[in-house]
Amino acid sequence: MKRTICSMLALMMALSMAACGANPAASSSQEPSSEAVSSAVSPEASSSEAAPAEQVELMVSAAASLTDCLNEIKGLYEKENGGITITYNFAASGALQQQIEQGAPADVFFSAGKKQMQALSDAGLMDDSTVKDIVENKVVLITPKGGTKLASFEELANVKQIGVGEPETVPVGQYTAEVFENLKLTDTIKDKLVYAKDVREVLSWVETGNVDAGVVYETDAKISDKVEISCTAPEDSHKKVIYPVGVVKESKAADAAKAFVEYLFGDEAKTVFEKYGFSPVA
Repeated sequence: MKRTICSMLALMMALSMAACGANPAASSSQEPSSEAVSSAVSPEASSSEAAPAEQVELMVSAAASLTDCLNEIKGLYEKENGGITITYNFAASGALQQQIEQGAPADVFFSAGKKQMQALSDAGLMDDSTVKDIVENKVVLITPKGGTKLASFEELANVKQIGVGEPETVPVGQYTAEVFENLKLTDTIKDKLVYAKDVREVLSWVETGNVDAGVVYETDAKISDKVEISCTAPEDSHKKVIYPVGVVKESKAADAAKAFVEYLFGDEAKTVFEKYGFSPVA
């Protein structure tokens, strides 16, 4: 009897120990802690939350005569360079020169005349390693469509008012003054001249008939269906119309500005310049 009781006690102890041995397995089947879940996040999930690329805005100060072609180039360049936004400041090159001299923000200067670019370089305001001639233009005499046609610049003596750019600040005005001087027209027509702040203002005056004729760049005349080109200024009557471009030394985004200037010399941009009547020189 006593032996039977001992056997029963031994069996009960064995069962109890077996049950205790199963507990670790049961606990291992429970859900892991939140800390364990956090440490198990895959590298791929972490990298997908990386910060977006930095956005860069480029301020490009450019001659008014470049308005149409540069707006087209802007669309092409921004499409290829998602982190870049281009903002233009279009005006007469002389006015833009003065703005940069006075500290106005600009990353790139695209001038319609070498004189304005040279002035900024002489003042130490341009990164000279980036300054290059890029396109050439022509000087033409225009009249309103359907208006009096002029066969030559000399026939300006027969009209009442002539729209021209202000020679002090507008490159086309400087070229125009050279043409009049070399053709010996200055004294004859000086009282007929009406001065504009930029070449696009001259174009507008001729389009609306506010003046009888005007002197603009060939590229400006070609974008309007409201004017006619009467003639082109003789090549030996003025300096070549060369446009230089370069990076402003105080640019806050110099690398991006240099990349944009480099793009302007590429085949895609050249195609756009030619489309609007410019002749690439580089």
